[in-house]
Amino acid sequence: MKRFLLALTSGFLLALSWPTYGIPVLLFFAFVPLLIVNQQLIQQQVPYKGWKLFGYSYLSFVIWNYITTNWLQYADIFGAAFAILVNSALMALVWVFYQKLAVRTSLNKALWFLIALWICFEKLHLGWEFSWPWLNLGNAFADYPKWIQWYEFTGTFGGTLWVWIVNALWFKAYINYTETKTKAIITSASIWTVIIVSVPILLSVWRYYTYELPTETIEAVVLQPNIDPYHEKYNTTNDRVETLLESLAVPQLTEQTNVLVTPETVLAESYGVDLTKFERSPEYFRAKQFVYKYPNLNYLLGFQFYQKHSSEATILPTSNKYNDHLWIDYFNSAAHISNNSNYDVYHKSKLVVGVENFPYQSVLKPIIGDAMLDLGGTVAMKTTQEERSVFQLKNTPYSIAPIICYESVYGEFVTGYVRAGAHVLAIMTNDAWWGNTQGHKQHLSYARLRAIETRRSIARSANTGISAFLTPKGDVVATLAYDTQGALKAQLPVHSGQTFYVSYGDFIARISMFLALGLFVITFFRRPRR
Repeated sequence: MKRFLLALTSGFLLALSWPTYGIPVLLFFAFVPLLIVNQQLIQQQVPYKGWKLFGYSYLSFVIWNYITTNWLQYADIFGAAFAILVNSALMALVWVFYQKLAVRTSLNKALWFLIALWICFEKLHLGWEFSWPWLNLGNAFADYPKWIQWYEFTGTFGGTLWVWIVNALWFKAYINYTETKTKAIITSASIWTVIIVSVPILLSVWRYYTYELPTETIEAVVLQPNIDPYHEKYNTTNDRVETLLESLAVPQLTEQTNVLVTPETVLAESYGVDLTKFERSPEYFRAKQFVYKYPNLNYLLGFQFYQKHSSEATILPTSNKYNDHLWIDYFNSAAHISNNSNYDVYHKSKLVVGVENFPYQSVLKPIIGDAMLDLGGTVAMKTTQEERSVFQLKNTPYSIAPIICYESVYGEFVTGYVRAGAHVLAIMTNDAWWGNTQGHKQHLSYARLRAIETRRSIARSANTGISAFLTPKGDVVATLAYDTQGALKAQLPVHSGQTFYVSYGDFIARISMFLALGLFVITFFRRPRR
């Protein structure tokens, strides 16, 4: 029963630390109860200790995953269950590997292995096809930008490492105290905790108040059309949607407005717009006619594009088969239209699992067929592009990054836009699939992380909200409430330099990979320690 209660404690501490309702300080102690459970299993030489640790840790992580991401069920119950149960199992496996190594080596080495392995797990979640980095520990501080200005050097992995160091400190204090009953151990741990937690925060606060926002600005407008994705979005003509967008934009636009941003796939009538005929489409002509009224305007429009294939020789692994003579590629895209003669298109590259991509098709398709996991939205394979694209803003020396929805959760991925020349970030999203839950609120909070990491202003257009503007410090300076229709305008500071994180990315994760591998090799052939 004691171990059961300890596992429950870890689960609830993790859940109660998460945005947008939580207290992230709880994270610094959240893993200690679970570490105690593992230590008890090792010391008591109980049978099936690996399976028992898996069970206790799985309980903790199901609680954490369910409380923080249960909003997925509003899009699809099966998809939510899959994400919560499978992600919890993967987290629990990290602890089983930790236990296997802990019985063979010293406590210090075992803890460093656990820290490095957890960071490797988070890095895996950023890169593989079942990607789900929503609960990476460094994300938990998103609503406290004054604490984490140093993310411009470390990214969110700096936050993960920060959390784990304090947890390891208190677990070691617990072990030493139970052996010696010396109160000085608790005092020492408390002092070190204050130092380790407060020093980065104090340095961050200093950086926050001394960081000077760039004086150069661009004028941006974001739109929030508030179109119901379940009943209106795919049953409304693109012409009616463009009429709505223009009616929202016109009161805000001036001759000085540089950027107008819409949500993702706001134009998605029927199958979408034929990519090969885009220049001749009514949607393009209407947008072009609109921007001619504003000499400096750059219009970022969210489209669903499609492209047909009549021959199997030209299809891609992401093509959707309709019959033996027809395959279709779908694209979740951003189009950049100004009164210049040309236009630009970017196709979303980080796709939502199950909705926009079929993970590991070559392995899973023979087993489950064409089934896809519906996590909310139109369930069809989407085609991507490999490199980030940025759009050059007309009549300015600046470029803007078209970040589409889920892409904004990936720190190192977003740095690719900045390295490609982006001076401002635009996030085009549709968070309406989950209703008025924590989902859309957390998504907005994570945008703060990208602003700090890259030191870029952000213009965020969300279909039903929350549309917002963010400064390079991670401050949200203007918002449109969820489930409202409207437009926002702001002057966005333009930053031209590159942060350390933009230049070097997830270096903490790369170091952790070598550390975890090294500790594994060093200890693997040793006999278990008594």
